[in-house]
Amino acid sequence: MTVTRRKRPRLAGQILEHYGKDAVERNRLDKYARLEFFRTKEIISRHLPKRRQLILDIGGGPGQYSLWLAKLGYAVRLVDPVPLHVQQAIAAFEAANCETMASASVGDARDLEFEDESAGSVLLLGPLYHLVRRVDRVKALREAHRTLKRGGLLFAAMISRFASAFDGLARGFVKDPRFFRIVQQDLKSGQHRNPTNNPLYFTTAFFHHPDELKSEMRDAGFAAPTLYGLEGPGWLVRDFERVWNDPKLRARLLEIIRSMESEPTLLGQSGHILAVTRKG
Repeated sequence: MTVTRRKRPRLAGQILEHYGKDAVERNRLDKYARLEFFRTKEIISRHLPKRRQLILDIGGGPGQYSLWLAKLGYAVRLVDPVPLHVQQAIAAFEAANCETMASASVGDARDLEFEDESAGSVLLLGPLYHLVRRVDRVKALREAHRTLKRGGLLFAAMISRFASAFDGLARGFVKDPRFFRIVQQDLKSGQHRNPTNNPLYFTTAFFHHPDELKSEMRDAGFAAPTLYGLEGPGWLVRDFERVWNDPKLRARLLEIIRSMESEPTLLGQSGHILAVTRKG
């Protein structure tokens, strides 16, 4: 496979710099965000039809979700604005002998090369929190709507407006006055900016209030989505590694998370929220 480009994606330089580091995103889901990865796959699996279909993984990063879906027998086309991610995805597909089921290219969620009504499902598991202007997020959602078949499913992830506040309190980052100022801005407008050189403080992004994504989806032509809190309170567990590696404790943790996953008053406590809707 080769890395193909349609147009050079327009993203903030800090975002490209952040994800251009070799291991930042490739290792995140396997190490630092295992709960997010597990729960995202769990919720997608509940809704995804068993019949084989084309799935577009837009903003698919190094390809963890694409590889999972390809191994299940779906045809997957990954698009990402970071060339390094596309190279890593291609290498992963080749290593797993999934080249006939998965491909990857550099591209922009706001301007997809795929034909109208060509996909059975679309994943937007990253673009909506790195497109910091509402108009761009709606463009990406409209492109997803355009490429979906009638009745096709959209899975779209957002970072919670309150994520940095919870994370900062749990990990002690709020002791740093620079991070506290970041939190204040996040809570005020959702516009996350990191003027420091600390990668733990993330990169340029937009953090949604749950109601905002519903409005953006409506403007893009989608029906009202069902929202799922991915991590619930689980990402705030201090001894998470011990809990996750103990089968009984993991089962209890997941039961708690599932019991509150769609509770409106608790959605914002999750670091990530997954929206699921169909094209009418």
